[in-house]
Amino acid sequence: MAVIPVDIAGRPYEVHVGAGLLAEFVPLCRGKLRKRAVPIVTDRNVHALWGEVIETSLRDNGHEPHWRILPPGEQTKSWDQLAATVNWLLDLEVERGDHVVALGGGVIGDLAGFASAILKRGCRFIQVPTTLLAQVDSSVGGKTAINSPAGKNLVGAFHQPSLVLADLAVLDTLPDRELLAGYAEVVKYGLISDADFFAWCERNGTAMLGGDAALREYAVSHSVAAKARIVAMDELETSGQRALLNLGHTFGHALEAETGYSARLLHGEAVALGMVLAARYSARRELMPVASADRIADHFAKAGMRAELAELGLDCSGRDLVAHMLHDKKMDAGTLPFLLMKGIGRTYMDREVPLDEVAAFLDVELLRGAAS
Repeated sequence: MAVIPVDIAGRPYEVHVGAGLLAEFVPLCRGKLRKRAVPIVTDRNVHALWGEVIETSLRDNGHEPHWRILPPGEQTKSWDQLAATVNWLLDLEVERGDHVVALGGGVIGDLAGFASAILKRGCRFIQVPTTLLAQVDSSVGGKTAINSPAGKNLVGAFHQPSLVLADLAVLDTLPDRELLAGYAEVVKYGLISDADFFAWCERNGTAMLGGDAALREYAVSHSVAAKARIVAMDELETSGQRALLNLGHTFGHALEAETGYSARLLHGEAVALGMVLAARYSARRELMPVASADRIADHFAKAGMRAELAELGLDCSGRDLVAHMLHDKKMDAGTLPFLLMKGIGRTYMDREVPLDEVAAFLDVELLRGAAS
């Protein structure tokens, strides 16, 4: 088992990465469960697969699980579900020193984390991520949020977990599509600032996705360590360092909005396409070689993911997608910063990107390869 520290000033915590952690849930929590009753927020799919394992660990150690089982999918990150979850926690008389358990992917982690952030001005919570995407990205760093009609993750808070338990065994039950969606966030760490890790992904990604246990542990622990370093430097995204973790997200969130935050396009799939678009736009501006942008697209395609915007079959224009971007959280004084690339492993923030130029670029990408 790998243990990665997240050195947040005043609130450090650990991320444990290994197989079989759910069965050892209570011992790994080491005294964080103060009461007999333990509130657990999850979704139907995760509960069916892993609810019994974590319930057995709790009951064998003298605890009583209280389950809130939600519908799977992005639509669960809503005002209604947030309010209902907070009221459920209040009915359970959860106190500020208690821990809420978030057992699930990014949707559950975001919702349960945000509920914990606002309950009695902040109670504690434990992240138990059950998707690759949540293990390498959303469970670490304390970003919690729900969606609103205006856009994705626009209502939320920074609220760090007390512990993250990433059980690699759960990845064996993930559908291939979910596993690939999470892989986009693994590749992201190479594209941001670690060209050697991107090359590692090119060499080992297929075997890792195929189930190689050692490669999976390395991919998850390396990704978590990369994120932990950035979060420790810029927890609240004030210096610009943490914003680099949003590579691909400005384009990707626009695609999610255009597809209605539906199963038509998973978050990780949107991020993968967003990174391809960021690379191609960077190449169009002669910031990076076209060959490097093509290399990124080729890697995602070889992994089995969409690497062409035209493959989505969207009935919209580049200007429509740019309109979605105007709701981006990074908007500052009417300006939208973009994360662009000077090469693989050389991401930076550009605050002077003309949106008309982005719209024209997207018009081209919406048609790229469509005829074939």
